[in-house]
Amino acid sequence: MTSVSVTEFESFVSNTGYKTDAENYGWSYVQQSVFTVDTVHHADWRKPDGVHPSKPEDPVTQVSYNDAIAYCKWAGTRLPTYSEYWVNTKHDNRRINTESMAIENRDRVSIIGNVWELCASDLPNVVPLAGGSYLCSKKMCNGTSKEKKISVDPFTANRHIGFCVLDN
Repeated sequence: MTSVSVTEFESFVSNTGYKTDAENYGWSYVQQSVFTVDTVHHADWRKPDGVHPSKPEDPVTQVSYNDAIAYCKWAGTRLPTYSEYWVNTKHDNRRINTESMAIENRDRVSIIGNVWELCASDLPNVVPLAGGSYLCSKKMCNGTSKEKKISVDPFTANRHIGFCVLDN
């Protein structure tokens, strides 16, 4: 299981002309802290905070479940289920990036933490998120625990939501 990088997502967009939900809306959510969420015009996968460009080897963010599914169809991969996510991260002993101010290169830190990962969904309008993000701490939104379950709808993107894939 690997986090999809900005470079990999860029290949998908270049090859297909795909536009993400955030690009189609012209805005997206930008989480500044656990408690502060803004709607920001022109925030998308290229500029997750609406201003600064994504780094090529960071996990792609500002993508929705719909965007992740489109990428998976193109790449011949699939999203893990919530359970598969936790099984596949069990032996990832790299540092968990939480309580930080920035997303880190996907190859340098554990998949757990860094960004929330969209998981496969079998319920309409309920998309599980796994792993937590760089904004999480043990006191708040401790998503780095399998028992902590949260979800989003299929259209929501955010500066700290990305996805990882499994081979079919």
